[in-house]
Amino acid sequence: MRWTAVSACALVVGLTGCSSQPPVEPASLVLRGGTVVTMEASQPTVEAVAIRGDRIVALGPAEDIQRYVGPSTEVIDLAGQTAIPGFIEGHGHFMGVGQARMVLDLMDTTSFEQIVAQVAEAVKTAKPGEWILGRGWHQEKWTTTPSPNVEGFPYHDALSKVSPDNPVLLEHASGHAAFANAKAMELAGVTARTPSPPGGDILKDRSGRPIGVFRERAAGLVDQALGAWRSAKTPAERMADARRQIELATEEAFSKGVTSFQDAGVNFDTVALYKQVAGEGQLGIRLWVMVRDTNEHLREHLAAEKVVGMADHHLTVAAIKVTADGALGSRGAWMLEPYTDSPGSTGLNTTPIANIEEAAAIAMDTGTQLGIHAIGDRANREVLNVYEAAFKAHPDQSDLRWRIEHAQHLSASDIPRFGQLGVIASMQGIHCTSDAPYVLARLGPARAEEGAYVWQKLMKSGAIISNGTDTPVERIDPIANYYATVTRKAKDGSVFYGDQKMSREEALKSYTWNAAYAAKEDTLKGSLAIGKLADIAVLSQNILTVPDEALPETKVTRTIVGGKVVFGGIGN
Repeated sequence: MRWTAVSACALVVGLTGCSSQPPVEPASLVLRGGTVVTMEASQPTVEAVAIRGDRIVALGPAEDIQRYVGPSTEVIDLAGQTAIPGFIEGHGHFMGVGQARMVLDLMDTTSFEQIVAQVAEAVKTAKPGEWILGRGWHQEKWTTTPSPNVEGFPYHDALSKVSPDNPVLLEHASGHAAFANAKAMELAGVTARTPSPPGGDILKDRSGRPIGVFRERAAGLVDQALGAWRSAKTPAERMADARRQIELATEEAFSKGVTSFQDAGVNFDTVALYKQVAGEGQLGIRLWVMVRDTNEHLREHLAAEKVVGMADHHLTVAAIKVTADGALGSRGAWMLEPYTDSPGSTGLNTTPIANIEEAAAIAMDTGTQLGIHAIGDRANREVLNVYEAAFKAHPDQSDLRWRIEHAQHLSASDIPRFGQLGVIASMQGIHCTSDAPYVLARLGPARAEEGAYVWQKLMKSGAIISNGTDTPVERIDPIANYYATVTRKAKDGSVFYGDQKMSREEALKSYTWNAAYAAKEDTLKGSLAIGKLADIAVLSQNILTVPDEALPETKVTRTIVGGKVVFGGIGN
């Protein structure tokens, strides 16, 4: 009997490399041979992780995890690389990511002349009457100021000259302004006599002539003409376009290690599309969706359309999105005091406060989260006031996790209210360094230091900050965003109020667990723990330890969703 027991133990050791631990059901996937960052305080790093199906079943030393390796287990040798919880895009525009890959990419242009040249090239292959679309330009990133200009924005003449028979609409990088040529304005019926709509601005010169720039809700005038052109497509063509956008956006996200995407505002038609694709098992990424529609439609449809964890946790529709103001770059952010570089303007309130209050009531009635876009200090104050009143009126409601999307520029007196009220600051680290060159011009140094991207001040108030890129406003690149969050270093090497930067651990948590918490999904994702979804990004190096200057060199080598490799392999 003694010989039999020893022989059996030897056999177990030979097969599993473990000691006297009881046998377990083999894993479907094991990662080992590198560093596994869990984002769990009790066990911050481990050597290996075992996955069965779409869930994590074990983490620990490689020797312990070896017993989960069976004949059919796929074993990935990390080769010294680092596995982390999959990045969660805390605020982006999913269909916009796909659409951005189907139009002119203007994000890297450094002059208006470059934009005109790109449009001229597109005209060569476009049919007469076909719309030419683009996205990503930002006048503050041009190396020269166009002449003539209004508030730094060029006149449309040069653009219209190269596209006389094609309407052109080019969306600003922020998504809060658009540039149109003469043909597009003609189709939209815009003339010198056209008034700016509420919450919007048709930019005109001193003679009253529209220069082609449409801020905030004014862009809707040209969008209607674009919509009429798109409606001429067959339903099959429109569906093919939409599905292609989903495919391209998913591909882009996976290539950057993003496993979950919080979609910051779509209408019910897009929700229906998501449900259809998810129901077919074709929605590879995990989507958490905010519905942005009229209050009337929200009252009528939200309760029926709300869904949590559909298709094995690939689709959740459980939040409302409202926009309170515009963006800083286009001077649409709603400020308490006038812009330093435009003393006649305090920005734009794009949704009346009464409508925001009604949206808050709908969210309460339906048990739905609420996320409100607020960039300027006035917009943030007004939204906090709405939230505080709603919370006081419903003391029985708890764990609401309502959010302010962006929360970029705050009055000192409003910063503590985030922690006091339990309002989540859904922010984007990359916006800090991307906007830094013109924040001082817009706000002046005193206001910028007081409340611009004040991550440490917010965290000290007790607030939770969720991170993201606002893609396609910025590229969906977690590494660039992480670098911005931990260094606050602009392209010219200057550091924008470095006392507010996050530590490496704080930044990674903001991009994983905090983002999951902000969507009420922290029991499922955001860290690597037994029972949680096996959503993992593998990085070429450890972003918690490498020097600052080495961070941008980090590559995503694998992306895993639900225990399945959806992107890459070692060496990518």
